[in-house]
Amino acid sequence: MASFISLLSTVLLLSPLCFTTSLVSASNKVSVSLYYEALCPYCSSFIVNNLANIFQNGLISIIDLHLVPYGNAMVTSDGSIICQHGTGECLLNAIEACAIKVWPDVQQHFPFIQCVEKSVEAREENGWKSCFQATGLSSDPIVNCYNSGYGQQLEFQYAQETNSLQPPHQFVPWVLVNGKPILEDYENLEHYVCKAYKGALPKVCKGQRLTISQETTANNGDKKNMHKPAICLLSWIILWL
Repeated sequence: MASFISLLSTVLLLSPLCFTTSLVSASNKVSVSLYYEALCPYCSSFIVNNLANIFQNGLISIIDLHLVPYGNAMVTSDGSIICQHGTGECLLNAIEACAIKVWPDVQQHFPFIQCVEKSVEAREENGWKSCFQATGLSSDPIVNCYNSGYGQQLEFQYAQETNSLQPPHQFVPWVLVNGKPILEDYENLEHYVCKAYKGALPKVCKGQRLTISQETTANNGDKKNMHKPAICLLSWIILWL
């Protein structure tokens, strides 16, 4: 009995320590925010071909990922939202906003959003509907969220968040690492995350810094790559001329 009480006392003493360590670990995560719109080809490409990598290589374990599907949309004077790539984009922005709300765990909503953006890349107009089956997630809560108008409410919240950015976003995809925009170099997100992380670096970070730094230099010399993100903003400006 005495040994049991001693063991129990030890567990109780260690529990706060374990809990505190968990909290510190969570606070050490690197904040990554992605401001994007569903039908922007550069956003789709980044989500499908770059952002997905952090889930595959385990870097997500040190990242607090925040997705904001609104992008270059605008709220009109009559209180409606118009999207850069039309009503289809407004639909998918709201669908993805609903997914984030319904499944707040990034390990759940990201695979769904990635699937939707894959269908965008493939130019499958209604391909996103197959993503429920593909991810094993129920369509009911998303359909209810959208049909009830709640998806639209979420978009208004994202509009306020996006329009409050300082400095303001210049194009999409617009990526922040610990609150700072990484501008045209968003494809090198992993480099910025590894550099910003203050804890013990995961394997994916080790030995990458020199390689990624070299890639960054190469990309900065590629004018096509430098202009690529601005297309989603430029086409919106042309649309309104």
